[in-house]
Amino acid sequence: MRFAENTPMKIGTRGSPLALAQAVETRKRLARALDLSEDCFEVVVIKTTGDRVQDRPLGEIGGKGLFTKEIEEALLSGGIDIAVHSMKDMPVVFPDGLVLDCYLPREDVRDGFVSKSAGSLADLPKGAVVGTSSLRRKAQLIHRRPDLQVVEFRGNVQTRMRKLEEGVAEATFLAMAGLNRLGMAEVASPVSPDDVLPAIAQGAIGIERRGDDADVATALALINDAETTTRLAAERALLAGLDGSCQTPIAGLAELDGGQMRLRGQVLRPDGSEAIAHEMTGAADQAAGLGAEMAAWLRERMGDGFF
Repeated sequence: MRFAENTPMKIGTRGSPLALAQAVETRKRLARALDLSEDCFEVVVIKTTGDRVQDRPLGEIGGKGLFTKEIEEALLSGGIDIAVHSMKDMPVVFPDGLVLDCYLPREDVRDGFVSKSAGSLADLPKGAVVGTSSLRRKAQLIHRRPDLQVVEFRGNVQTRMRKLEEGVAEATFLAMAGLNRLGMAEVASPVSPDDVLPAIAQGAIGIERRGDDADVATALALINDAETTTRLAAERALLAGLDGSCQTPIAGLAELDGGQMRLRGQVLRPDGSEAIAHEMTGAADQAAGLGAEMAAWLRERMGDGFF
Protein backbone atom coordinates (compact mmCIF):
# COMPACT_ATOMS: atom_id res chain seq x y z
CA MET A 1 0.00 0.00 0.00
CA ARG A 2 1.57 3.27 -1.13
CA PHE A 3 -0.32 5.63 1.17
CA ALA A 4 1.29 7.18 4.24
CA GLU A 5 1.31 10.51 6.11
CA ASN A 6 3.81 11.99 3.64
CA THR A 7 1.95 10.55 0.64
CA PRO A 8 -1.72 10.58 1.69
CA MET A 9 -4.61 9.16 -0.29
CA LYS A 10 -6.39 12.20 -1.71
CA ILE A 11 -10.18 12.07 -1.31
CA GLY A 12 -12.04 14.36 -3.72
CA THR A 13 -15.40 15.84 -2.75
CA ARG A 14 -17.71 18.78 -3.19
CA GLY A 15 -17.42 21.43 -0.49
CA SER A 16 -20.88 21.49 1.12
CA PRO A 17 -21.13 20.49 4.80
CA LEU A 18 -22.92 17.29 3.77
CA ALA A 19 -20.34 16.39 1.11
CA LEU A 20 -17.54 16.99 3.62
CA ALA A 21 -19.31 14.80 6.19
CA GLN A 22 -19.47 11.99 3.63
CA ALA A 23 -15.78 12.38 2.80
CA VAL A 24 -14.86 12.33 6.50
CA GLU A 25 -16.91 9.15 6.99
CA THR A 26 -15.05 7.57 4.08
CA ARG A 27 -11.69 8.61 5.56
CA LYS A 28 -12.57 7.11 8.95
CA ARG A 29 -13.69 3.82 7.43
CA LEU A 30 -10.56 3.52 5.29
CA ALA A 31 -8.28 4.37 8.21
CA ARG A 32 -9.90 1.67 10.35
CA ALA A 33 -9.91 -0.94 7.60
CA LEU A 34 -6.25 -0.34 6.70
CA ASP A 35 -5.09 0.25 10.29
CA LEU A 36 -3.67 3.64 9.31
CA SER A 37 -3.78 7.09 10.87
CA GLU A 38 -6.42 9.42 9.46
CA ASP A 39 -3.46 11.67 8.56
CA CYS A 40 -2.77 9.19 5.74
CA PHE A 41 -5.88 10.54 4.01
CA GLU A 42 -6.40 14.09 2.74
CA VAL A 43 -9.80 15.56 1.88
CA VAL A 44 -9.59 17.72 -1.27
CA VAL A 45 -12.50 20.09 -1.98
CA ILE A 46 -13.41 20.58 -5.64
CA LYS A 47 -16.01 23.13 -6.71
CA THR A 48 -18.34 21.80 -9.41
CA THR A 49 -20.46 23.61 -11.98
CA GLY A 50 -23.57 22.51 -10.09
CA ASP A 51 -22.25 24.23 -6.96
CA ARG A 52 -21.25 27.44 -8.75
CA VAL A 53 -24.47 27.96 -10.74
CA GLN A 54 -27.29 28.36 -8.24
CA ASP A 55 -29.72 30.62 -10.10
CA ARG A 56 -31.07 28.10 -12.63
CA PRO A 57 -32.65 24.62 -12.48
CA LEU A 58 -30.22 21.77 -13.03
CA GLY A 59 -32.07 20.61 -16.13
CA GLU A 60 -31.35 23.93 -17.82
CA ILE A 61 -27.58 23.74 -17.32
CA GLY A 62 -26.84 20.09 -17.98
CA GLY A 63 -28.28 17.69 -15.40
CA LYS A 64 -26.62 15.31 -12.96
CA GLY A 65 -23.11 15.43 -14.40
CA LEU A 66 -22.81 19.01 -13.16
CA PHE A 67 -22.00 17.68 -9.69
CA THR A 68 -19.36 15.22 -10.87
CA LYS A 69 -17.56 16.54 -13.98
CA GLU A 70 -14.77 18.54 -12.31
CA ILE A 71 -14.25 15.87 -9.65
CA GLU A 72 -13.93 13.15 -12.28
CA GLU A 73 -11.50 15.29 -14.27
CA ALA A 74 -9.32 15.59 -11.15
CA LEU A 75 -9.52 11.82 -10.68
CA LEU A 76 -8.49 11.11 -14.26
CA SER A 77 -5.59 13.57 -14.08
CA GLY A 78 -4.25 12.09 -10.83
CA GLY A 79 -5.07 15.15 -8.74
CA ILE A 80 -7.08 12.93 -6.40
CA ASP A 81 -7.08 9.18 -5.76
CA ILE A 82 -10.79 8.61 -5.04
CA ALA A 83 -14.00 10.61 -5.36
CA VAL A 84 -16.84 10.47 -2.84
CA HIS A 85 -20.33 11.00 -4.27
CA SER A 86 -23.96 11.01 -3.22
CA MET A 87 -25.18 8.23 -5.48
CA LYS A 88 -28.49 9.92 -6.28
CA ASP A 89 -26.40 12.60 -8.08
CA MET A 90 -24.50 10.10 -10.23
CA PRO A 91 -25.13 9.55 -13.95
CA VAL A 92 -25.40 5.92 -15.02
CA VAL A 93 -22.48 6.17 -17.47
CA PHE A 94 -18.93 6.86 -16.27
CA PRO A 95 -16.00 8.37 -18.20
CA ASP A 96 -13.57 5.87 -19.71
CA GLY A 97 -10.97 4.85 -17.17
CA LEU A 98 -13.14 5.33 -14.09
CA VAL A 99 -14.92 2.71 -11.98
CA LEU A 100 -17.46 2.96 -9.17
CA ASP A 101 -17.71 -0.33 -7.31
CA CYS A 102 -17.58 0.66 -3.64
CA TYR A 103 -20.57 1.76 -1.56
CA LEU A 104 -20.78 2.58 2.13
CA PRO A 105 -23.67 1.15 4.18
CA ARG A 106 -26.83 2.91 3.08
CA GLU A 107 -28.46 5.51 5.32
CA ASP A 108 -32.19 6.24 5.73
CA VAL A 109 -33.73 6.26 2.24
CA ARG A 110 -36.75 8.41 3.12
CA ASP A 111 -37.56 11.98 2.21
CA GLY A 112 -38.13 14.33 5.12
CA PHE A 113 -40.90 16.94 5.22
CA VAL A 114 -39.65 20.26 6.59
CA SER A 115 -41.95 23.14 7.51
CA LYS A 116 -42.29 25.81 10.18
CA SER A 117 -46.09 25.82 9.94
CA ALA A 118 -47.29 22.32 9.03
CA GLY A 119 -46.64 18.85 10.34
CA SER A 120 -47.12 17.02 7.04
CA LEU A 121 -47.89 17.52 3.38
CA ALA A 122 -51.58 16.94 4.08
CA ASP A 123 -51.55 19.79 6.62
CA LEU A 124 -50.46 22.42 4.09
CA PRO A 125 -53.27 24.80 3.14
CA LYS A 126 -54.56 25.00 -0.42
CA GLY A 127 -52.19 27.00 -2.61
CA ALA A 128 -49.24 26.73 -0.22
CA VAL A 129 -45.76 27.32 -1.64
CA VAL A 130 -43.35 24.37 -1.51
CA GLY A 131 -39.71 24.70 -2.51
CA THR A 132 -37.67 21.98 -4.20
CA SER A 133 -34.95 21.66 -6.83
CA SER A 134 -35.85 18.03 -7.57
CA LEU A 135 -37.99 17.29 -10.62
CA ARG A 136 -38.98 13.99 -8.98
CA ARG A 137 -40.24 15.70 -5.84
CA LYS A 138 -41.95 18.43 -7.86
CA ALA A 139 -43.81 15.92 -10.03
CA GLN A 140 -44.76 13.78 -7.02
CA LEU A 141 -46.00 16.83 -5.11
CA ILE A 142 -48.15 18.15 -7.95
CA HIS A 143 -49.49 14.66 -8.67
CA ARG A 144 -50.67 14.34 -5.04
CA ARG A 145 -51.57 18.01 -4.44
CA PRO A 146 -52.18 19.87 -7.73
CA ASP A 147 -53.28 22.90 -5.70
CA LEU A 148 -49.75 23.53 -4.41
CA GLN A 149 -47.34 26.09 -5.86
CA VAL A 150 -43.85 24.61 -6.34
CA VAL A 151 -40.89 26.98 -6.59
CA GLU A 152 -37.20 26.38 -7.40
CA PHE A 153 -35.23 25.80 -4.20
CA ARG A 154 -31.55 25.10 -4.87
CA GLY A 155 -28.59 25.14 -2.50
CA ASN A 156 -27.16 22.96 0.26
CA VAL A 157 -29.16 21.91 3.32
CA GLN A 158 -28.23 25.02 5.28
CA THR A 159 -29.19 27.32 2.39
CA ARG A 160 -32.58 25.66 2.01
CA MET A 161 -33.27 25.91 5.73
CA ARG A 162 -32.43 29.62 5.58
CA LYS A 163 -34.84 30.10 2.67
CA LEU A 164 -37.59 28.52 4.78
CA GLU A 165 -36.80 30.93 7.61
CA GLU A 166 -36.98 33.83 5.13
CA GLY A 167 -40.44 32.74 3.97
CA VAL A 168 -39.48 31.87 0.39
CA ALA A 169 -41.62 28.75 0.84
CA GLU A 170 -43.83 27.24 3.51
CA ALA A 171 -42.29 23.79 3.23
CA THR A 172 -39.62 21.75 1.51
CA PHE A 173 -38.36 18.17 1.36
CA LEU A 174 -34.84 17.03 2.24
CA ALA A 175 -33.29 13.56 2.25
CA MET A 176 -33.29 12.09 5.75
CA ALA A 177 -29.90 10.53 5.01
CA GLY A 178 -28.26 13.92 4.64
CA LEU A 179 -29.99 15.31 7.71
CA ASN A 180 -28.85 12.30 9.76
CA ARG A 181 -25.26 12.73 8.60
CA LEU A 182 -25.38 16.39 9.59
CA GLY A 183 -27.00 15.72 12.97
CA MET A 184 -30.13 17.64 11.89
CA ALA A 185 -32.75 14.88 11.73
CA GLU A 186 -34.98 16.71 14.22
CA VAL A 187 -35.89 19.41 11.65
CA ALA A 188 -37.84 16.97 9.47
CA SER A 189 -40.71 14.50 9.63
CA PRO A 190 -39.78 11.30 7.73
CA VAL A 191 -42.13 10.37 4.89
CA SER A 192 -42.77 6.68 4.31
CA PRO A 193 -41.71 5.29 0.91
CA ASP A 194 -45.26 3.95 0.71
CA ASP A 195 -46.40 7.58 0.43
CA VAL A 196 -43.48 9.14 -1.48
CA LEU A 197 -41.06 6.80 -3.24
CA PRO A 198 -37.50 8.18 -2.92
CA ALA A 199 -34.94 8.97 -5.59
CA ILE A 200 -32.91 6.15 -7.08
CA ALA A 201 -29.95 5.40 -4.76
CA GLN A 202 -31.05 7.96 -2.14
CA GLY A 203 -29.06 7.59 1.08
CA ALA A 204 -26.11 5.83 -0.56
CA ILE A 205 -22.50 7.04 -0.77
CA GLY A 206 -20.40 5.77 -3.67
CA ILE A 207 -16.62 5.94 -4.05
CA GLU A 208 -15.19 6.28 -7.56
CA ARG A 209 -11.62 5.34 -8.57
CA ARG A 210 -9.37 4.93 -11.56
CA GLY A 211 -9.80 1.50 -13.09
CA ASP A 212 -6.07 0.80 -13.18
CA ASP A 213 -5.28 1.78 -9.58
CA ALA A 214 -4.75 -1.58 -7.88
CA ASP A 215 -3.84 -0.16 -4.46
CA VAL A 216 -7.04 1.86 -4.26
CA ALA A 217 -9.13 -1.05 -5.53
CA THR A 218 -7.72 -3.26 -2.75
CA ALA A 219 -8.41 -0.60 -0.11
CA LEU A 220 -11.96 0.11 -1.22
CA ALA A 221 -12.85 -3.57 -1.34
CA LEU A 222 -12.35 -3.62 2.44
CA ILE A 223 -15.09 -1.07 3.08
CA ASN A 224 -17.62 -1.98 0.38
CA ASP A 225 -21.08 -2.86 1.71
CA ALA A 226 -22.50 -5.90 -0.09
CA GLU A 227 -26.17 -5.21 0.66
CA THR A 228 -25.98 -1.64 -0.64
CA THR A 229 -24.15 -2.89 -3.74
CA THR A 230 -26.96 -5.35 -4.49
CA ARG A 231 -29.74 -2.84 -3.91
CA LEU A 232 -28.11 -0.22 -6.10
CA ALA A 233 -27.51 -2.75 -8.87
CA ALA A 234 -31.28 -3.04 -9.23
CA GLU A 235 -32.10 0.66 -8.81
CA ARG A 236 -29.43 1.92 -11.18
CA ALA A 237 -30.36 -0.70 -13.79
CA LEU A 238 -33.90 0.67 -13.56
CA LEU A 239 -32.56 4.21 -14.01
CA ALA A 240 -30.35 3.20 -16.94
CA GLY A 241 -33.23 1.42 -18.63
CA LEU A 242 -35.29 4.59 -18.45
CA ASP A 243 -32.43 6.83 -19.61
CA GLY A 244 -32.69 8.68 -16.33
CA SER A 245 -31.36 12.20 -15.94
CA CYS A 246 -32.20 15.34 -13.99
CA GLN A 247 -34.92 15.96 -16.58
CA THR A 248 -36.73 12.69 -15.94
CA PRO A 249 -38.83 12.32 -12.76
CA ILE A 250 -38.01 8.76 -11.66
CA ALA A 251 -38.23 7.13 -8.24
CA GLY A 252 -37.20 3.68 -7.14
CA LEU A 253 -36.34 1.56 -4.13
CA ALA A 254 -34.94 -1.94 -3.77
CA GLU A 255 -35.24 -3.78 -0.44
CA LEU A 256 -33.81 -7.14 0.58
CA ASP A 257 -35.37 -9.93 2.60
CA GLY A 258 -32.86 -12.72 2.76
CA GLY A 259 -32.21 -13.89 -0.77
CA GLN A 260 -35.27 -12.08 -2.17
CA MET A 261 -35.56 -8.53 -3.44
CA ARG A 262 -38.56 -6.25 -3.61
CA LEU A 263 -38.19 -3.50 -6.20
CA ARG A 264 -40.57 -0.57 -6.57
CA GLY A 265 -40.38 1.97 -9.36
CA GLN A 266 -42.27 5.06 -10.49
CA VAL A 267 -42.10 7.43 -13.45
CA LEU A 268 -44.03 10.68 -13.67
CA ARG A 269 -44.72 13.33 -16.24
CA PRO A 270 -42.75 16.45 -15.27
CA ASP A 271 -46.00 18.36 -14.75
CA GLY A 272 -47.29 15.69 -12.34
CA SER A 273 -50.33 14.98 -14.50
CA GLU A 274 -49.63 11.24 -14.72
CA ALA A 275 -47.67 8.67 -12.72
CA ILE A 276 -46.97 5.04 -13.55
CA ALA A 277 -45.80 2.76 -10.75
CA HIS A 278 -44.89 -0.90 -10.53
CA GLU A 279 -43.56 -3.43 -8.05
CA MET A 280 -41.64 -6.65 -8.70
CA THR A 281 -39.95 -9.33 -6.61
CA GLY A 282 -37.13 -11.65 -7.55
CA ALA A 283 -33.87 -13.24 -6.51
CA ALA A 284 -31.39 -10.79 -5.02
CA ASP A 285 -28.56 -12.29 -7.06
CA GLN A 286 -30.42 -11.20 -10.21
CA ALA A 287 -30.74 -7.58 -9.04
CA ALA A 288 -29.58 -5.85 -12.22
CA GLY A 289 -31.83 -8.04 -14.33
CA LEU A 290 -34.80 -7.19 -12.12
CA GLY A 291 -34.11 -3.48 -12.56
CA ALA A 292 -33.84 -3.83 -16.32
CA GLU A 293 -37.08 -5.85 -16.43
CA MET A 294 -38.95 -3.18 -14.49
CA ALA A 295 -37.57 -0.45 -16.77
CA ALA A 296 -38.89 -2.35 -19.79
CA TRP A 297 -42.31 -2.76 -18.14
CA LEU A 298 -42.54 0.95 -17.40
CA ARG A 299 -41.27 2.01 -20.86
CA GLU A 300 -43.92 -0.09 -22.54
CA ARG A 301 -46.67 1.74 -20.64
CA MET A 302 -45.18 5.21 -20.99
CA GLY A 303 -45.26 5.36 -24.75
CA ASP A 304 -43.59 8.11 -26.75
CA GLY A 305 -43.34 11.64 -25.41
CA PHE A 306 -44.08 10.74 -21.78
CA PHE A 307 -41.33 13.01 -20.48
